[in-house]
Amino acid sequence: MKFSTRAGYGLRAMVNLAKNHPRRKNLQEISKEEGMSLKYLEQLFRILKKNNLVVSRKGRVGGYVLAKNPKFIRAGEIIEIMDGPIAPMECAGGRCDMKCSCASSVVWIKLRQQIKKTLYGIKLSELI
Repeated sequence: MKFSTRAGYGLRAMVNLAKNHPRRKNLQEISKEEGMSLKYLEQLFRILKKNNLVVSRKGRVGGYVLAKNPKFIRAGEIIEIMDGPIAPMECAGGRCDMKCSCASSVVWIKLRQQIKKTLYGIKLSELI
């Protein structure tokens, strides 16, 4: 299983905001500090805003801020918002026609549970 660049960049951008919480930051600052494309960050922040992880304000004193305290945002939440459900194999996500007869699905389901437990056990505040 491999997480996408979008998940990695989304997590990095959120850590960047968390370091400055509750101060607002504009995407140009984050782009420069993290070495990420501004256009790509704009796409990511549309997703983060739509999923209520960040709040934006327009204007001279505008920018983005976390929608809640970093200790209440989990790495797993960010990754699933960016990549969709965590599932090392399709059967672990509940999409398998052979679920009843496939013994290996137990492996993938347990792996999924451990990955989610790990990622949801990491608070954004711990990554600062």
